[in-house]
Amino acid sequence: MKGPMSVAEPPPARAISAILPSRETIEGAGVHLRRAFGGNEVPRLDPFLLLDDFRSENPLEYVAGFPWHPHRGIETVTYMLDGFVEHEDSIGNRGVISRGDVQWMTSGSGIIHQEMPKPRDGFMGGFQLWVNLPATDKMMDPRYQEVKRASIPEVEAAQGVRVRVVSGEVAGVRGPVQGIVVEPEYLDVRIEPKAVFDHPLREGHTAFAYVLSGHGRFDEETREPVDAENLVIFQDGPRVRIEAGSEALRFLLISGKPLREPVAWWGPIVVNNRRELEVAIEEFQSGTFIKHGRRGGPPATAPA
Repeated sequence: MKGPMSVAEPPPARAISAILPSRETIEGAGVHLRRAFGGNEVPRLDPFLLLDDFRSENPLEYVAGFPWHPHRGIETVTYMLDGFVEHEDSIGNRGVISRGDVQWMTSGSGIIHQEMPKPRDGFMGGFQLWVNLPATDKMMDPRYQEVKRASIPEVEAAQGVRVRVVSGEVAGVRGPVQGIVVEPEYLDVRIEPKAVFDHPLREGHTAFAYVLSGHGRFDEETREPVDAENLVIFQDGPRVRIEAGSEALRFLLISGKPLREPVAWWGPIVVNNRRELEVAIEEFQSGTFIKHGRRGGPPATAPA
């Protein structure tokens, strides 16, 4: 006689490796922002290099923007929550990243661009993530994936849980950003008070969460909740389990495949060794930095 069927226990959720408070910094021509992580945290967050939170209600903190500057060897991901950013580059692209939009820019062999934040209804804010490129793709042609707000699906992942899917997949719905080397997942998650978001992740992929508002528990063991403007770095595992506290919780959940390659970094240029870095700087200073499609934009040489 058969006994009752047993229900398989779910695999353990990822534990928290570290909780890091974001820190105030100034970038560009004087933009005040909070850096969730940067150079010091890179080895443990491979393939991700940097995450900046530039939300502000004070125009004096961002009006100077990010004037002409180069990028090589990385991808920059700009996600706007409020206001907009006017952008222009050395290969003839220009446009506006508005509220709810995402721009996934692959700098590849080199691009020079500028980004100028503007408020709307008194608010401006969003996030910029830098993603490393593997050595085999560092000198690829620059490209853009421009994704408008209406093209980013929002799904109900569970009762009390809604997710905007920029890249990756939730509840069978895939995000519009695809074909990225590090196989990223980029989610904007909102959880109602006491609700739970249980989500599978690829084992071996680096994963972190950045808390936008509210507070909650980001694993099954830690009792203290994590609140806004903190970064949660996860250990490896097949899933995450995140529970909101007594108020609604909103966070970015981002994961990707680590490259495990050496990093040589100077400002917005990221290559694999010192010689490549020296070449990139020499090219920028001599006006030979742009390899593909110069059609206007900034001066060909570095600013004085």
